[in-house]
Parts: sequence; C-alpha cells; structure tokens
Amino acid sequence: MIRYFMQEFMMPLFFGVRNYAEGTTFFHYFFDNIYYSSTVIFTSTVFCLIKLFSNSEKEKTELLREKTNAELQALKTQINPHFIFNSLNNIYSLVYQNSDKALPALEELSQLLRYSTKDLEKDFIQLDKEVGYMESLIALEKLRIKNPELILFNKNIENPKLLISPMLLVPFVENAFKHGDVNGKGMELKVSDDNSKLYFYLKNSKKQRMKDFSSGIGIANVRKRLQLIYPDRHWLEITETEDTFIVDLKIELDSNKSVVY
Repeated sequence: MIRYFMQEFMMPLFFGVRNYAEGTTFFHYFFDNIYYSSTVIFTSTVFCLIKLFSNSEKEKTELLREKTNAELQALKTQINPHFIFNSLNNIYSLVYQNSDKALPALEELSQLLRYSTKDLEKDFIQLDKEVGYMESLIALEKLRIKNPELILFNKNIENPKLLISPMLLVPFVENAFKHGDVNGKGMELKVSDDNSKLYFYLKNSKKQRMKDFSSGIGIANVRKRLQLIYPDRHWLEITETEDTFIVDLKIELDSNKSVVY
C-alpha cells in the first residue's frame, strides 16, 4: 500500500515520473511485492522457526534436568532415614541384651553417619567410599549375629577413585541383613571393577515365609536411581526363589569421572 501510494500519487505529483505504466492496478503492486519479497520472507521464517524450536528444546532439556535432579534428591532423602533407622534398631537390640558389642556398634554407626552427612548430598563419591559404607554396615551387623564368619565379603577394587552415585550399592546389603537368613546360612558378597566397569554380586538365603523380597523401598529406590543416572549403562538381574535371593549388577561408570580429593 505504501509503495502504491508513493509511486502512483506522490512521485507523479512532485517529480512527474512513474515506476510502472500509468493505470497499473493496486493488485499488480500487491502481487509484485509478494513475488520479490518471497525469498526474504521464506528465509526469515525458516530462521525464526529454527530459533523457536532450538529455544523450546533448550527449555525442555533444562526442565527435564531440573526434574531429574529434584527426583534424585527426593530418592536420596528416602535412603538416609531408612538406613539410620535400621542401624538404630540393631544397636537397640544390643543395648537391651547388655551386650559388650553395643559400644563398638555405636562407633560403627558414628562412622556411617559421618559418611552419610558428608557424602549423601553429593552427586558422586569415590568408589572406595561407597565400598566403605558396605564395610561399616557389615561390621555393624556382624556384632549382633551369631555366626559372623558366615558373612563372606570379597573386594577387588583396582580403581578406587572412580566416581559412583552414593548409596547405590548399600541398600542391597542392608536389605539382605534385614530380610535374609544371615544368622543361619550367611551371605556372599563380591565387589570388583575392571577399568570403568563395576561388578556387584550378592547372594543370601531368605527367611522362612518371606515373600516379595525384592519389593522393598530400598530396592525400588535403587532401580529408579539406576534408570535416572545410568539409563543405558547398567544391567541389573535379581533372581528370587523360595529360599534364595541373588543380585547381579553391572554398571558402566564414567571413566572421566575420576578425581583425587
């Protein structure tokens, strides 16, 4: 409309010249403008759509990351009280029995609390610290069982500085002590690594009339965290029979996530 007004009215009136022949219609100007500006309109539209799509994808990625972090933090807060509660129950039973093992049990619990308060808030901790959790837990549990020699723990860690999400292995051990027949038939536990691959194996007998051994909060929590943190880099197989419970876990840890504190 501006072009039509300038070239059909203003230029002939003031300068006596025209760009088009006299009598050129408004529709000719309209389609002429569309024709010559179509390349610019198309190109700018494509760039605009690409930018909008890119911004949308960034927002979705950021929202997903925040959602994942929030979910992981919520899962971690479920672990800590559950873990401490079971340990306190163990110590309570020792104190109730006036056992000489009560004081060493308190020392082991204090060690566990030092681990949890410092490391549970971190996204990743050193592999040797996660194994230290298990060792302290096993030492605490051995104080209250009749046959501690039946607890077999085989550790072969070549890369202790590799990083792993905290409290990822401990719930399996805790679950075995809580629901397994460790007093009667013991427990077999193996932890090893090969380059960036972590191998975890646990086998224990179940208590009589114990059903749905693998449906507890701790196991479900670990499953969810593995899916969130190592979605395509873990393999978990839980085999449960009438009297046996076996956990076979492999995790592909990030070889770049290795630090020295």
